[in-house]
Amino acid sequence: MQIGIDLGATKIEYVLLDNNNKELERNRSKTPKNFSDTIILITEIIDNLEKKYKSKFVVGICHPGNLDSSTGMIKNAHNSLWLNNQSLISELKKKIKNDVFSENDANCFSLSEAIDGAARHYNSVFGIILGSGCGGGLVINKKIVSGANGLGGEWSLNQMPIKEIKTNIEKSKNFDFSQRIEGYLSGKSIEKNYLNLFNKELSAKEIFSEYRKKNNNAVKFINIYKDQLARSLVIIITTIDPDAIVFGGGVSNEIDFLEELKLITSSYLNEKSLKTVFLKPIYGDASGVRGAALLGRQNLI
Repeated sequence: MQIGIDLGATKIEYVLLDNNNKELERNRSKTPKNFSDTIILITEIIDNLEKKYKSKFVVGICHPGNLDSSTGMIKNAHNSLWLNNQSLISELKKKIKNDVFSENDANCFSLSEAIDGAARHYNSVFGIILGSGCGGGLVINKKIVSGANGLGGEWSLNQMPIKEIKTNIEKSKNFDFSQRIEGYLSGKSIEKNYLNLFNKELSAKEIFSEYRKKNNNAVKFINIYKDQLARSLVIIITTIDPDAIVFGGGVSNEIDFLEELKLITSSYLNEKSLKTVFLKPIYGDASGVRGAALLGRQNLI
């Protein structure tokens, strides 16, 4: 059995999986807004599970940002700033004797869906998180590819291909075209860009709802969003050419146009029969924490 812990910006979720990937326990707590309390909470979660099951567990932790392999410190955790420049595993090892492994949350999401989720039948899997922020993870042959800098899969740090976009949406003068992909595709960016374009404050969920109701402004905006998302996928496919792309996160939950998105992406690639499969995750928002548990198992093989 393995413990998986997901360090989210607003909640810490944990799961206990048996060796057949069946969930034995799942729960969540409000995320502390400082590092020391985060360590205390993680330690309590592990202690409580081990007392209940009278066993010692391997622990996998997924977190925002990336792990610097040379220092063991977390970096680029933009929505959980208290994790930056902290050595999560080293601090935990001062309090517990468990084997502990950690990875970026999008990598764990991708691992979960590649192992026994929507992409389980594919060798190369790219997982995309479209939530309040953006992230990505690459799994090949059921193994996470983190890269030399821990940046493997972080496609959202690239600049959005924007030259043609500027020409096509001339009225979008308030978009900041110097922003990276995350500045166009994340939930927070959707809300900001919609406000800039139409001077109306709506949540991302509300914007998608208005789109489905065929509100003219929302339809125009989401059609632009489809185009931007397709252009960003061109970067992934021309660089990695994965067998499957899995779309996770709260914004992805609102997307009901994957086939249309694939057609747009195909047109930019000049591929009439794009073989890359676009998928929704089987485990949804639970994939990250499941992947964290599986991470612990894989590192002991």
